[in-house]
Amino acid sequence: MTTGAVMFALDAALASLAWPLVLALMLATPGIDQHLAQNWLAPALLYPAAMLMFFYALGLYRRDVVLETRKALSRLPMVLGLGGITALVGGKLLARFIGGWQEPADATLLFTAAVGCFGISAISARLLFRSLRRYRPMQPKLLIVGAGARAWDLVWMLRKEGRYLAYEITCLHDPSFGPLDGRLARDPTVAVVKMSGTILDEARRLNATDIVVAPDERRGMDLEALLACKTDGFPVEQYLSFVEREIRRVDLKRMDLSWIVYSGGFQISVLERGLKRLLDILVSLLMLTLASPFLLLAMLAVVLDDGWPIFYRQTRVTQGGRHFSIFKLRTMRRDAEAGGAVWAMNDDQRITRVGHFLRRSRLDELPQLFNVLRGDMSLVGPRPERPEFVRELTEKIPLYDQRHMVKAGLTGWAQVNYPYGASIDDARSKLSYDLYYVKNYAIWFDVIILLQTARVVLWPSGVR
Repeated sequence: MTTGAVMFALDAALASLAWPLVLALMLATPGIDQHLAQNWLAPALLYPAAMLMFFYALGLYRRDVVLETRKALSRLPMVLGLGGITALVGGKLLARFIGGWQEPADATLLFTAAVGCFGISAISARLLFRSLRRYRPMQPKLLIVGAGARAWDLVWMLRKEGRYLAYEITCLHDPSFGPLDGRLARDPTVAVVKMSGTILDEARRLNATDIVVAPDERRGMDLEALLACKTDGFPVEQYLSFVEREIRRVDLKRMDLSWIVYSGGFQISVLERGLKRLLDILVSLLMLTLASPFLLLAMLAVVLDDGWPIFYRQTRVTQGGRHFSIFKLRTMRRDAEAGGAVWAMNDDQRITRVGHFLRRSRLDELPQLFNVLRGDMSLVGPRPERPEFVRELTEKIPLYDQRHMVKAGLTGWAQVNYPYGASIDDARSKLSYDLYYVKNYAIWFDVIILLQTARVVLWPSGVR
């Protein structure tokens, strides 16, 4: 199980033990009307579902938050509050619209008990996880075939972005695989062994959970030896496929075009496109309805701070290279681009006072929901860029144009995993996530990204 999956399992297990116990104690409390208390059972089911959903949406299962207990605990009050309010409001709505569902008389008491119960169980789960981290069963055993620069890149990425907090890594070195990378040889956490038998012998000795083929010199690789490992039950993966699965992006640094051509993905069925469009329309209408008061207040703030116009339109690029006009609340001075299009910068002096707040809160993005309804954009997809930048980036970054296989998005896999990018290097890094999204598209992937967007809105990073 991955780090996030283990943390989720602990949360779910402790909550499933604690919440029924809390309900039982509440029902046994003197003064509680037992007839009315029977109505608690149905609404009570909403609380664990809502809490776990917000645990995920607000990033409590992300690697960086799992690593830093303080960060998790600092987010916990907001997570508990939003989860509790969602369950409370959901109970009231269901009691009104669904026959046979009755709202408990002491709904506030149930809310308070839920927040306390899930708060204690969440803290306990994270303390328990810290004690479990030391045990080897939580560390996959990787046998990396090769000990050169490619193997070092893999080790470095796993430490920074891997799905597990730690890996037990052994690099298998042979002169035919290319020269030994000195950084691996000096790394005390990586075992570098010289191949004395077969790859299968080493895999059996280590009881490897994965064999990753990552030599610098791939010509002459003994495919029969790798096949023997696979038929013996050891998973064998190419370097790029393993990075895609484990890091959840495409490694552009060592991209092999033949791998892109022969590996799966980059196919979206008519049904999936239809479901994606349906999701766009339903969620956009819901968000516009809920956010309309905030949008009106933001529009008024723009006028009071810097006058008219409230909105600005700008040409962007979407699916198939088609141009469209994007709508946003104006956050820069009216003469911000009198000299032409430029990348945004840190502490950009062109941004107005209200503009800083609108950008940090993402309120300036709300008018793009009209672009989604028009079909110019999707809720989820690569960030829409300006034609001037697209031409430059397509010339300098291989495969950049492949991100336009799908519609540009209000949010996306790159947006929830990488800070705001305003340079060619940033664009290259974000492309690695965009390609992963396009290559592995599924409707459930859109739902996951939409949930994780709540974390980006509430805890902005890299906003310019």
